[in-house]
Amino acid sequence: MSTTLTAGSTRVLGLIGRVSMYRLVMASLGLLAVISLVLSFAGLVVPQPLAIVSSAVVLAAACALTDLVAQSLLRMPRRLESSLITAGILLFVLRPTVEPVGLAGLALAGVVASASKYLLVWRGRHIFNPAATGATVLTIVSIWAPDLGSSAWWVGSPWLAAPVLVLGVLLLLRTDKLPIVVVFWVVAMAVAFLRTSVQFQAAGFPVDVPSVLLQVAFSSPFLFLGAFMLSEPLTLPPRRVQQYVVAILVGVLAGWPLPLGEITLGQERALLVGNLLAFLFCLRAAVRLRVARRRDVTPTVRELSFHAVRPFSFHPGQYLELDVPHRRPDARGTRREFSIVSAPEDLPEVRIAFKDGSQSSYKRALAAVEPGSTLAVTGVWGDFVLPSRPTSPVLLVAAGIGVTPFVSQLRHLVATGQDRDVVLVYVVSEAAELAFRDEIAASGIPVVVFSRDEPLDLPTGWVWAGPDRVDAEGLFRTVPDIAQRSAYVSGPPRLISALAPALAKAKSLTTDAFAGY
Repeated sequence: MSTTLTAGSTRVLGLIGRVSMYRLVMASLGLLAVISLVLSFAGLVVPQPLAIVSSAVVLAAACALTDLVAQSLLRMPRRLESSLITAGILLFVLRPTVEPVGLAGLALAGVVASASKYLLVWRGRHIFNPAATGATVLTIVSIWAPDLGSSAWWVGSPWLAAPVLVLGVLLLLRTDKLPIVVVFWVVAMAVAFLRTSVQFQAAGFPVDVPSVLLQVAFSSPFLFLGAFMLSEPLTLPPRRVQQYVVAILVGVLAGWPLPLGEITLGQERALLVGNLLAFLFCLRAAVRLRVARRRDVTPTVRELSFHAVRPFSFHPGQYLELDVPHRRPDARGTRREFSIVSAPEDLPEVRIAFKDGSQSSYKRALAAVEPGSTLAVTGVWGDFVLPSRPTSPVLLVAAGIGVTPFVSQLRHLVATGQDRDVVLVYVVSEAAELAFRDEIAASGIPVVVFSRDEPLDLPTGWVWAGPDRVDAEGLFRTVPDIAQRSAYVSGPPRLISALAPALAKAKSLTTDAFAGY
């Protein structure tokens, strides 16, 4: 069952992965704003239509102008999508209005939110969620100037619950943060239910459990907070366990807001506490890599080698997000994720590889980067790491460029002298596309190759499985003891779908599906 769900989710990832996260979030917020406007005309949400439109215009202008000034002063690339995303989130968190003073309050929140991206940073990384920062500052200022407005979270409406949930799940599938946010939702709603029940009992009212549960689930802002704010990668720690801890903390604080003088520790301030914990988990810094050299690995695979400007750490199998600013970026934007090919022991050398078959604006910009140029890495993430128990047998399944995280893991095993029971199934379109043969062969593990033509001069321990396309039956045939192994699969979603019946027999399944770029 879990493998079937994995296969299905990777198909969805293959579709939405063609659009950059910036544009996907921006489009989701735009669609949600349109839905809200329609509901407003029908009288089904609190804000009036003119208030929604006026507030959206003011917030967009405030965020865009602040970003424009900051980016000009700091000579950073323009990112209108980031401005519109911040404005879109604030639109649903703050109280829409047509009053001049209230609009001035919205402008203040927009300016603070966008400015925090450049002022509240540590070596290029956000410390706090920008929208939550802007909403918190406005709420605090409103203690002395109540006409400016404050956070209202009017998005917590039963009529908006379904659109927020559907759009939120799509975003979370794209970022692989659905399990994290589900934990947050469950914790926040359970704590909120407990709080509401205690309040009812203290007031002498009976607790209608189904009614309270429905109210907490569909008339609260938790869905929006989790999907559009908590899930922001730049304010989450890199490891999955750390992300769960942050989600639980924010869920508890959001579900039972503590009083803080004249305000409470509401949703956005609960998120800021979680952001601070995430920052303290790792005090992670932005990484800058200087281009050292490039080489052709296969007829279609290129490798880039970098020198890390300052030390950083990663685990074999993790990936980095590389920012290559360029003019007129396509829908995927200026950032891409790359599995790290080199091992931690290779630092300060860092290597990535990519398939040079696309004509995307990013690929053209990456191809034009000269040796000596410096590029920014916005973060290192991922839990695609081998089991901590060295005696656990492992099956690695790679398709094409998907072999890159396994190269890092195998280089690490060789560098640390580990002898593990590992089998690699390597799927390529043709024998010439077998990348990193020497580095894989140096690990001494058995390798099963699937390719249309028979490879020549295979290293010792490598076998060709024949020209047939790999499927579940072929995987069973080549790795008969799959039930005793922990399976790791790196490749396009369709590969995971095709192998799902066989992978369901493995002790565990960890995927690193990618949708291309």
